[in-house]
Amino acid sequence: MAVHLVTGAGSGIGAALARRLLQRGDELVLLARDAGRARQIAAEFPGASTLVGDLAQPGRLSWALSKQPIPERIDSVVHAAGVVDLGSVADLPVALWEHQLAVNLMGPAELTRLLLPVLRVSRGQIVFVNSGAGLNAHAGWSAYAASKHGLKALADALRAEERQNGVRVTSVYPGRTATPMQERVHQQEGQEYRPERFIDPESVVTSILTALDLPRDAEITDLTVRPGA
Repeated sequence: MAVHLVTGAGSGIGAALARRLLQRGDELVLLARDAGRARQIAAEFPGASTLVGDLAQPGRLSWALSKQPIPERIDSVVHAAGVVDLGSVADLPVALWEHQLAVNLMGPAELTRLLLPVLRVSRGQIVFVNSGAGLNAHAGWSAYAASKHGLKALADALRAEERQNGVRVTSVYPGRTATPMQERVHQQEGQEYRPERFIDPESVVTSILTALDLPRDAEITDLTVRPGA
């Protein structure tokens, strides 16, 4: 039985992934930002365990995890949490820059650092759920795209560093996916949200599972997922 630590399991791609992993009998550890959210997630995913740590406060993650039992074995860490706030460079306040960089980039970097010793023992895998914005930046997306471009750089450097330890690193770049985050984006863009026009989160999860389940003689490093015809 594989053990997976998943962030962002409260909604969207993270929630869909957590359901699929539980359905197939894997063991789950779900990261929640606070104790209240941990209780909600535990109720949504019976059988999963939780850890409390706020990605928006990367500097406190080490302290938070030191107060909780960490599994002795972790086979994968899937970074599926994320936040988005649109705005032009001329208008976006520094607080929104800081929040997106913390949750989307610095938090995953610190969480990865803290869990690497366990992942090295299991020769595990790290999956970063990135975004099409991590490959191309458009008007109004500066802070979010910067955080996701940074996440790509983190993954690329980490892959080169940890290859000698047998740790695989995968970046997944979904296009627009029918999630609560996408609904929020449409509200910010002032557009009607029609989920049927976008990728089903289950399809993104299938791509993540493909990367996780690939035999050890191969590695998926970068996987782009786009809406179908």
